[in-house]
Amino acid sequence: MLTADLQVLIDQQIHQDPEGRYLTDRVSWEQYAALLARNGDSPAYRVLDGVLEVISPSRRHESSRKRINNLLGTYFLEADIDYFPFGSTTLQKEEKRSGTEPDEAYCFSIDKEFPDLAIEVIITSGGINKLEVYRRLNIKEVWFWQNNRFSVYYLREETPVEFIQTCGYELLDRSVLLPNLDMEMLAEYVQYPSSLSAVKEFRRRLTSVS
Repeated sequence: MLTADLQVLIDQQIHQDPEGRYLTDRVSWEQYAALLARNGDSPAYRVLDGVLEVISPSRRHESSRKRINNLLGTYFLEADIDYFPFGSTTLQKEEKRSGTEPDEAYCFSIDKEFPDLAIEVIITSGGINKLEVYRRLNIKEVWFWQNNRFSVYYLREETPVEFIQTCGYELLDRSVLLPNLDMEMLAEYVQYPSSLSAVKEFRRRLTSVS
C-alpha cells in the first residue's frame, strides 16, 4: 500500500472517532518515516515489525497527560531531581523495527538519546504490544495510566520465565527510578477536578512529608 493510501485511511479513521485507533500491517519503514515527516506527532504513530498503529488522542487523553506532566514537574522541583523532558518525541530504531511516541518521557541526571522513563495514557485498550516496543528501544521504566491508576514496569537485565509475557518487564508497586514517589498519591491528584488545586495540594503534601 502506498503512503498516500495509508494517509487517506488514517484521515478517515480520525474523522470517524475522536479517540481513533487504526491498525494495518505490512508497512515498510520507509512508509512509516514518510508518515512521520508528513504529519509530525499528530496523530501518534507506533510501529512494530511492520504493523502500524495510529492513535488520535481525545481531550480526556490529553487532559490526563498534561496533569501527569504538571504533577511530575512539581515533584522533580520539590525532590531536587535534575530531569530532561522528551514530551511526545518520536523514539525509533530502524534496526529493531520499532518506533513509538510516548505521551511523556524523561531522562534523569544527564540528557541521553533515549529516555529512562516513558509514560502512556491508555483510554482504549488493544493495539500492538507497547512493552515489546519499549524493550526494543531499551527504555528502562514504563508507566501506564489506565482506569485511574498507574501500572509501573521495570526492564530487567535478564528475562525470567515469569516476565516473558511482559517482555522482560517486571510489574512493580513503586518506581525504581523514582523510589520515593508515592504512586497512589500521584494517581489521586491526576484525578483532581481542578488542575491548579491538584498541583497546589500535591506540593503541600510533598513538603509536609519531606
